[in-house]
Amino acid sequence: MPSSGNEWPDWPECTAETGELDPENIKIKKEIVALYGEAALRKSWLAVCERLKSLTDEIATKRTATIPELAYDDVFKLGDEEKQRLRDVGCFVVRGLVPEKVASDWFEDLNTYVEENKPTITGWPAEAPFLLRLYWSRTQMEARTHPRAMALHRELNEFWHDDDDAAKSFAEPLVYADACRIRPPGVPFRGLGPHIDAGSLARWADPDYRKVYEKIWTGNPDEYEPYDLTVRKNADPALFPGGAHSHVLRLWQGWTALTSADAHEGSLMLFPEVKTSIAYVLLRPFFKPPGNKDDILDAEKWTFDAEDPWFPGVWRDTSQELSPDAFPHLRLKECLVHIPKVNPGDTVWWHCDMCHAVEIEHSGNGFSSVAYVAATPTTKINSAYVKRQLEAFMSGSSPEDFPGGCNESALKGYPGSNTTILNGDIGRKAIGFAV
Repeated sequence: MPSSGNEWPDWPECTAETGELDPENIKIKKEIVALYGEAALRKSWLAVCERLKSLTDEIATKRTATIPELAYDDVFKLGDEEKQRLRDVGCFVVRGLVPEKVASDWFEDLNTYVEENKPTITGWPAEAPFLLRLYWSRTQMEARTHPRAMALHRELNEFWHDDDDAAKSFAEPLVYADACRIRPPGVPFRGLGPHIDAGSLARWADPDYRKVYEKIWTGNPDEYEPYDLTVRKNADPALFPGGAHSHVLRLWQGWTALTSADAHEGSLMLFPEVKTSIAYVLLRPFFKPPGNKDDILDAEKWTFDAEDPWFPGVWRDTSQELSPDAFPHLRLKECLVHIPKVNPGDTVWWHCDMCHAVEIEHSGNGFSSVAYVAATPTTKINSAYVKRQLEAFMSGSSPEDFPGGCNESALKGYPGSNTTILNGDIGRKAIGFAV
């Protein structure tokens, strides 16, 4: 078995003792069993665990090299086979969204803005925040609405399909206002261990969300299509209230690098495969491991159990969490890999069902700064949220998904809401204005 040779960070292990054991969880499991049957779930379990053997061997061997890298202009020239390769991996780096000078200027502007308003801007961790509750700075708005950014968002959205929208009008990008970070070196941060965003228990409990994964439930995981928007556009990732849950479907989550960042510099780690890994996460709550630890990777020796309220790594108010012992077939210690080094102006993209984490340690010499900018499609639910978000933009207040930030309109150097949108009418429409 290949080994990374790196010590696994001290992220907490997901256990039943520390888990959420709500009796309602048993009802959710039994609903799925009643709909699809134990035999179908077991068939998928065995197929998925078998597929993971070769997948994890490949990832553990290639590690960071598993993650594709391509130049910005090349994204728009990809053939069908090349696009499918990116879909299969589910993550990639796009180099040169903007020139390094532009991104470096964005960072300097943002850093100055934060320094001038340090007593007012809050974030995470509370004692010395560097994940900043800041949403309407000039840097963030320009990174979201830059013409090259919006063209890329549209192109990435078109990797998906919707049976109700053959023309792919959904690919028209919307702006989702997320936070930013300016992370200093030498400060450990354990708050973003292995997890999957876009809801947690909602994947099982929400009927529309559950239906997204119907091929998995019916015993046909090879037929599951991770890029089908037909049903997913109606799913509710925020079915259960929680600060980690977005009301918006982001087809691709993204980082826009404002500084360089390499491995061990507070960078991103990804499990570079989405189709089989999410199937495994979804099936895992229905199976109990064998008593003999030597048999832990033998899927045949796991016992079907729909009476246990534990969903590994699931708490209603947080994202889906993962850990090596709770999800052994993923071999996270070997297969959660660093992204390639990024430079100012590069972007990183990963599928909304992908396991990812942020390194605990930043052992570099300078700030590691990113703007969180996603590729967000035009759907009914997303459009309704963006319309509400527009009110926050106009007033300088925190968006609905991120309550508790400061009144940005009172900050020194606040750019206002009329000068930060790039890309003309396209940018204004994306932020929610009727054009």
